[in-house]
Amino acid sequence: MALVDLAPGQQAEAVRNHWWWRPGWRVGRRFYAFHITFDGQAPLYKLATTYRTALAEMPSLTLIPDQWLHLTMQGIGFVDELAPETVRRISESARSLMADVRPFVVEFDQVVVADEAIVLPAEPAEPVHELRRLTRQAIGRVLGQDQVTEAEDRFRPHVSVAYLTADGSAAPYLGALRAVRRQPARVTITHVDLIEMHRDQQMYEWRTVEAIPLG
Repeated sequence: MALVDLAPGQQAEAVRNHWWWRPGWRVGRRFYAFHITFDGQAPLYKLATTYRTALAEMPSLTLIPDQWLHLTMQGIGFVDELAPETVRRISESARSLMADVRPFVVEFDQVVVADEAIVLPAEPAEPVHELRRLTRQAIGRVLGQDQVTEAEDRFRPHVSVAYLTADGSAAPYLGALRAVRRQPARVTITHVDLIEMHRDQQMYEWRTVEAIPLG
């Protein structure tokens, strides 16, 4: 089951390969999105390392290094379909909407095995939902609300620590993670990034177009 369909504390029973090509994606194609990134967030790096260490000997995994840890928020569109001026206007709209949002703290702790990834849900989720709502509003102001991609209600904020690369049972991964001793990571969210990303090497990699501050 996808993360959004799992109840709190529930784990998936089966997993599948994350790296199938979504509609429109191909090698070399770039995509604009709003993400939260975590440059220099040592507590999150430490927690992710704890889980990566427990998973290191497991097959069929893509472990995510610290530099590519991220919280997926909202897609915008493919680079070859959006003019630079349009992207600039979306960024300006988001900056205006987020000017009155104060930085806030979220915590990451217990890992969840979902259908395509092993993830750390963000708690509390509500402030992140509000940020996503604002990014959707920013896109809608420029492109029109009917051009805002992705379902509004299919979102559960999380940071992935590994992607699954084969179909099978979730049980081996749950077994490897069951006895992990960890220290929860508290992270202060101070900005949202507008990024240009790709997945050419079975990893989400990006350049930051603009870091949009909160407050």
